[in-house]
Amino acid sequence: MHSSMPIVALVCSAGGLPAIEEILSGLPPDFPGAVITLRRQDPRAHRDLLAEILNRSSRLPVEFACHGGHLAAGRVLVAPTGFHTLVNCSYEVTLVPSDDRPPYRPSADLLLTSMALAAGRRAIAVFLSGHGNDGATGAAAIHRLGGTVVAVDGSTSTVSAMPYATISRDKIIDHVVPVERIAGLLTAITADPPLKLVGG
Repeated sequence: MHSSMPIVALVCSAGGLPAIEEILSGLPPDFPGAVITLRRQDPRAHRDLLAEILNRSSRLPVEFACHGGHLAAGRVLVAPTGFHTLVNCSYEVTLVPSDDRPPYRPSADLLLTSMALAAGRRAIAVFLSGHGNDGATGAAAIHRLGGTVVAVDGSTSTVSAMPYATISRDKIIDHVVPVERIAGLLTAITADPPLKLVGG
């Protein structure tokens, strides 16, 4: 039922919120893919207001992912703090409680690996600003199973370690672009058939 629907994951940690806001404000209301945003942070630090914040700028409805919920085209789900977020082959969400020790939480590697298995070539990972290398292994899984890996370039990334960890992996990256071009890129590659990219 869902096999033709793209899944886009926007992953970040420090400095990534403005990039997510810019991307969601640029996606059209009829965007054909499901979107998951994952911002790595300590669940003990503060109340998670990400869905509320993103709803102010997004042209798509935004809500927190819930255990047993399903992805849907034209809707944005936020991976909640304190849980790892996974997607199965029915595009159903599983939330796994995390503790106060590593790995990173929510884990981009876990989300992206599950997306790779669930969606194959329809999985799209987008790496924004952040510390560390979380997500690079998940990106390799998406690449191996035919999906698309996108990273923001260093000139428009507040903290470049997270996207660079993926860019530096051998031949798994498909696009390295400024943040202002990502919404248009996602619109093009999720179109059916995909739109021709110029200079991308």
